[in-house]
Amino acid sequence: MSSEYVRVFAHSNALLVSHLHNVLDAAGIPAELRNMTLGGGAGELPLGECEPEVWVAPHNRERAEALIRDSLEGGSERPDWTCPGCGERLEGAFDTCWNCGTHRPG
Repeated sequence: MSSEYVRVFAHSNALLVSHLHNVLDAAGIPAELRNMTLGGGAGELPLGECEPEVWVAPHNRERAEALIRDSLEGGSERPDWTCPGCGERLEGAFDTCWNCGTHRPG
């Protein structure tokens, strides 16, 4: 990926950083993870240089930051839905049916 990317999120919790990377990926925003293995350097390296980070292209920054903010705040409530593939009732947070794998209709 390009070195011209901008950082949109950093946190000491690598699982949270990975989750937000996946949120962006699912939304079609190319992103890269950085510093995922530098945690052991904390103390010898500045803390800000060791935290796992998510980076995106500058033109995706605003949308990525909004998605990250929504994810961290719980996002907007989406209504429950019924899978058109198998009829399973699913909570609004899910985009794919756990039962048959059908994607939530647009």
